[in-house]
Amino acid sequence: MSEFFKAELKDKFLQYADERDDYFEVQLLYDEFLRPNYSLQFVENLIKEIMDYDPNLLDIMSGNGVKIFMLSSTGYTEDFIEEGGFKQRYIQEEEKWDTFLEQLSNTRKLSSEEKAMLGNTEKGAYKRERLMLFVLIGAVAFSFLFSLFSMMTSFFKDDRYVSKEEFEAALSKIEKKTSPENSALQLDTLKSNNKVRLGKVQTKLQAE
Repeated sequence: MSEFFKAELKDKFLQYADERDDYFEVQLLYDEFLRPNYSLQFVENLIKEIMDYDPNLLDIMSGNGVKIFMLSSTGYTEDFIEEGGFKQRYIQEEEKWDTFLEQLSNTRKLSSEEKAMLGNTEKGAYKRERLMLFVLIGAVAFSFLFSLFSMMTSFFKDDRYVSKEEFEAALSKIEKKTSPENSALQLDTLKSNNKVRLGKVQTKLQAE
């Protein structure tokens, strides 16, 4: 027998007692609700469970060699029934367990609003990561251009002819500071500037 059905039977016992103004034998409860599928002992066990929950719900009298022979309602019986009885308390207990188990579970489905908020959060994180990547690339490019500018400035301050060895040493220095891609760009720039300077030197020699 399920616990809910037992709770329902207890409420029927209390309701039966509340509707009577006298003491009655336990046998009457058995004949009214459980004969012939269950035993009289089962009825007595249910009454014991009622008394264990609250001894004020029934007034019990012993007799004929048994502890529970006759019973009647009390002043608390009607109030307990009106509050929902054992069935209501069983339902409340089940709801508590359901809530507890739901809190333990981490597989709760997200609502559409929560999914939208999560999507916006992910988009915001992606935008921040992309911005940081652009800043990093900009910083590397600035470092490369600054190094190149410093190198070219030192060349243009000196009007003498740049030897092949000096030129190669400068290129090697730049290659160590920058990535292979940036080094290739610097190499092309320096070659172009060196050609211009060689042209100036040749023009000066011809003029002399």
